[in-house]
Amino acid sequence: MNLVAQNHAIAASSDPVSDARAVAALAATRAHALDRPGGFPSEEVAELHRTGLLAAPLPTVLGGAGLSERGRVGTLLDVLAQVGQGSLALGRLYEGHVNALGLILSYAAPAVRDRLAADACAGHLFGVWNTQSPADGLGLADGLLSGGKTFASGAGWVTRPLVTARIADGRTQMLVVDLVAGERADLTAWRAQGMRASASGAVDFSGLRVGPEAQVGEPDDYFREPTFSGGAWRFAAVQLGGIEAVFDAARAHLRATGRDGDPHQLARMGEAAIAVEGARLFVERAAAFAADASARPDQVLAYVNLARLAVERAGLEVLERAQRSVGLAGFLEPHPLERLTRDLATYLRQPGPDRALAHAAAYVLAEDGPADALWRRTP
Repeated sequence: MNLVAQNHAIAASSDPVSDARAVAALAATRAHALDRPGGFPSEEVAELHRTGLLAAPLPTVLGGAGLSERGRVGTLLDVLAQVGQGSLALGRLYEGHVNALGLILSYAAPAVRDRLAADACAGHLFGVWNTQSPADGLGLADGLLSGGKTFASGAGWVTRPLVTARIADGRTQMLVVDLVAGERADLTAWRAQGMRASASGAVDFSGLRVGPEAQVGEPDDYFREPTFSGGAWRFAAVQLGGIEAVFDAARAHLRATGRDGDPHQLARMGEAAIAVEGARLFVERAAAFAADASARPDQVLAYVNLARLAVERAGLEVLERAQRSVGLAGFLEPHPLERLTRDLATYLRQPGPDRALAHAAAYVLAEDGPADALWRRTP
């Protein structure tokens, strides 16, 4: 293990999925209380650190459990889905943390990588903030940052955000900026229908100086494919957990109210079960594609794009069937569906769905082989 990481590491768990399930159980018990402006799952993030899940994406030599390695993609999928089942807000934060560490492992110079790995082992929460503030997007000139980011999940809590900054020649540079919790964040505009506890807001970086030790990779590495778009399977895995939570809440309601034998309810739950399992199968195969070094990049991107849209559709189908099955009770607090459906409906709104669908369709139309050959993972 890297000596710096060793000094700060929490022991890596031998069973991260079980740890994720335990954290999810805690998150589920607290989710209602945190469903408010300014809410944030701080105890849950602390538990992610205590169990070693904050460090888990790192390789073992850096104090982690190797969840970012290609051979462990199935375990990472299960961890993300489990956390999403407990709380989509926490799942969004953890997925951003995993994404940031993955980019660091892929592109950062060894000294930068090792320093940031030690920070993850010490309990710092990472995230990826790439949406420019409308008035003044983040820029970097002569080592000085100006402007900021918006829709930054974990604003005021993430202390190691990976940000994209515009540099003088118009390209984009990745940086990991050291922040102090509680500073530079503005959550006043985050009055969302759902995902309230994700603390998504604006962050102003103006006046901060950064040196080479903050730089991750070379300009425009952030947009390199298939890593850039292919990583969408991770947020789809979190969404899958949210879909499963809605499905389970509807099932529990029907059983508790004695309506589980009604033929109309049976039909709706059967249709919902098809959607849930279809989403899981799509995410599992998308994750496998993304982890397959022999797969063609255009094939990876096309399949992941289809998968994210299949999960979105499955989520909408499960929402509709759960709400029809439970009825008005599911729209009233404190019924668990009231918050679960709001959070899922909000988190399903990911950027560029039409572009993703068109990209996948273009790949399908350009391929000369039969349908059964479209997704064969061959070099």
